[in-house]
Amino acid sequence: MSKPPLTLFLAAPRGFCAGVDRAIKIVEMALSKWGAPVYVRHEIVHNRFVVDGLRAKGAVFVEELEECPPDRPVIFSAHGVPKSVPEEARRREMLFVDATCPLVSKVHIEAERHHRNGLQMVMIGHEGHPETVGTMGQLPEGEVLLVETVGDVARLAPRDPERLAWITQTTLSVDDTAEIVEALKARFPAIVGPHKEDICYATTNRQGAVKAMAPRIDALIVIGSPNSSNSQRLVEVGRKAGCGYAQLAPRAADIDWRALDGAKAVGVTAGASAPEVLVEEVIDAFRARYDVTVELVETAVENVEFRAPRILREPA
Repeated sequence: MSKPPLTLFLAAPRGFCAGVDRAIKIVEMALSKWGAPVYVRHEIVHNRFVVDGLRAKGAVFVEELEECPPDRPVIFSAHGVPKSVPEEARRREMLFVDATCPLVSKVHIEAERHHRNGLQMVMIGHEGHPETVGTMGQLPEGEVLLVETVGDVARLAPRDPERLAWITQTTLSVDDTAEIVEALKARFPAIVGPHKEDICYATTNRQGAVKAMAPRIDALIVIGSPNSSNSQRLVEVGRKAGCGYAQLAPRAADIDWRALDGAKAVGVTAGASAPEVLVEEVIDAFRARYDVTVELVETAVENVEFRAPRILREPA
């Protein structure tokens, strides 16, 4: 029986960003330098496949520092941590490596600079997300006000409406964030913004590729974990850009094939913490069911690379 024809539009860029790539390398280099086990506070990146792979090599993932023995190295995840975490690690005289993405660290530095200048921060982000918790934890309690929606802006009660600055989580929807920023500027005309966009290049580029392919596809598959903010945003961006059906799928086995019945063109992308091997797995799953033609939708070329911390590049 012949397979139905299907065009698979493959987004580029997709998958791993430089911050994720660096964080994974940090865990691998730490295991190579100090041997197993190496402890990691919180998932190093939000992808179960990646985390399970590192666990098999000897990484132990914990939620809090108190779960780590003082005599083994501990790594802080790419999402960043509140200031209290490295302070506690130093107090316990622990060997620690900070795998915070440099673009997240940039937001931390920005927040501290504004705080020193006497400004109260407004952070656009998702409550409870590790990156938001880490960024808000750079400053004293009450110095960062969190907003998630345009509606939240109307309810803000800052200390001084004339002394405000805004920052954002790096993995948000570019368009949704722009609406919130406009609402902030309308209500607080004196509010100060970042020198350079906080939403990272990888988030922006992946959303751009989805927007470009959305009008050409019947359905979108985003490969990524449910707790991955940037992956969830890709699903939302696809829907808003005109794609009739969009699904988040951690692995090929999670795809709802019935929802794709009758589709002639399907888009495939991957969140910034999803490895390319999972993209290949999904393409193979489509080839098993359809007569597939693959077409690349490339909207940007990425060549960003972040170096691992010096402690890992020095000999043991």
